[in-house]
Amino acid sequence: MLNPHRYPVACPMIRREFLKSAAAALASFGLPLPALALAGSAATKLGPAQPFDFAALKGQARALAQRAYAPRSTTLPAPVAAMNWDQYQSIRFNRDHALWGGGDGKFLAQFFHLGLFFKSPVRMYEVDAGQAREIAYDPGMFDRKRSGLDGKPLPADLGFAGFRLNTRQDPERDFAAFLGASYFRAVGVEGQYGQSARGLAIDTGTGHAEEFPDFVAYWLERPSPQSNTVVVYGLLDSPSIAGAYRFAITPGEVLLMDIDCALYPRKTIERLGLGPCTSMYQTGENDRRMDWDWRPEIHDTDGLAMWSGSGEWIWRPLCNPEHLRFNMFSDDNPRGFGLLQRDRNFDHYQDDGVFYDKRPCLWVEPKQGWGAGSVQLVEIPTLDETFDNIVAFWNPRDKPQAGQELLYGYRLYWGAQPPAVPKLAHCVATRTGLGGRIGFKRDYFSWRFAVDFAGGPLAALAKRDATVEPVLQIGGGGKLETVSCRPLHEIGGYRVMFDAVPPGDSTEQIDLRLFLKDASGALSETWLYQWSPPAKSERKVY
Repeated sequence: MLNPHRYPVACPMIRREFLKSAAAALASFGLPLPALALAGSAATKLGPAQPFDFAALKGQARALAQRAYAPRSTTLPAPVAAMNWDQYQSIRFNRDHALWGGGDGKFLAQFFHLGLFFKSPVRMYEVDAGQAREIAYDPGMFDRKRSGLDGKPLPADLGFAGFRLNTRQDPERDFAAFLGASYFRAVGVEGQYGQSARGLAIDTGTGHAEEFPDFVAYWLERPSPQSNTVVVYGLLDSPSIAGAYRFAITPGEVLLMDIDCALYPRKTIERLGLGPCTSMYQTGENDRRMDWDWRPEIHDTDGLAMWSGSGEWIWRPLCNPEHLRFNMFSDDNPRGFGLLQRDRNFDHYQDDGVFYDKRPCLWVEPKQGWGAGSVQLVEIPTLDETFDNIVAFWNPRDKPQAGQELLYGYRLYWGAQPPAVPKLAHCVATRTGLGGRIGFKRDYFSWRFAVDFAGGPLAALAKRDATVEPVLQIGGGGKLETVSCRPLHEIGGYRVMFDAVPPGDSTEQIDLRLFLKDASGALSETWLYQWSPPAKSERKVY
């Protein structure tokens, strides 16, 4: 999963596979293509106003799904296609052309230029008082002097790659951006982009080609002057499905996206991913397989958190595995899940350029029962931080069928802390290293785990040095040694330490499960881990 826009603030990630789309005309989406009549304004409208609301968009998506899929055009004019990374990044949107820039509301919308990885134009509309009018591309919207494009002949109707949203008070730093396939991302008060979301994931981690639906058109609703929320609509299309989306986006300390979607499958879908979160994990305190960089840790997020329908809280630290790893956590009506960056200590990253300590958590909260299914986690090996190698999503148990209408509602929360946190203690660190007793010769290989818990009732118990019991299980034929649980006063919590011993020379995955309890019951969330023992030749016991 290539992330060429990890460093620029405004551009969300893009994955290599989605670039393989074939060519076709935009008219194939059933959207009228009026002749372009450009003026000096950024928001020139094309053609007569058309009534618009979410119901109409759902009808459009349903009709689209009843037709054969027509791939989008990926053919760019030669000068645009020839731009390199630096040239593309040098293009700037002229803020005096921003949508709603001449009004008195709180928000502005600015647009992305086509080029580099973004080869398919996206139709843009403004919605005002229930009427939609298309927004014309105007070369005057962009400052292209440093890109080498200025003065070269380009089509008058080149089009847009995506858009971003700003507050009028801060037109420089955007709080949300939609760019590439169905990818989008947002920030909380920290203002630092990190992981991405997307409209839909299809056949992720199945072993065959993943499908990347596209948002082919957006409708941006003009906010009232007093509104703290921007409403955006999107039309999604792919070989397997079409869909209509409504995003109500409210920036704040934790940014909220309230999402409703209607999905219309063209065919049976093997693995549908709802609320997909996409992140990067290269190296961290629990997995130093790729720790060749001078920085101690490199990751957008460090774990998958789940709040099950039964009320159990689960924490699964992320890894950069040697081979692709797929996990499925079965549930019924989940209360929420998300990829979180719990470790927010700058000293643990030492990155003063992209600030991994400020990367936002992303929490997915269903608005109504999603029924039976599973949270699924895909971890892909990566060599460095330019590849997004982590995906988490909800997969309904029943496979979508052609002709169905699937209605879902959920909320996405972007920020330093998710809105839902366990009342019990939670895992704050997972560290690993060679096992064995210090000062004694090691006769066999084992792997040490040190798992720290804090929060909930632990601070009071730690002050009394109260006895807390670790409930620890190991699978895969492994065995446990030197298990201990003791107060860790520095964090007002407890540390559990143990060694995992693999069976013989096996490299088969070993599952670990841990939580804390006392006489009153469970004291912590459940910690889950998957450990793959190294090959015999790599088991150095020093």
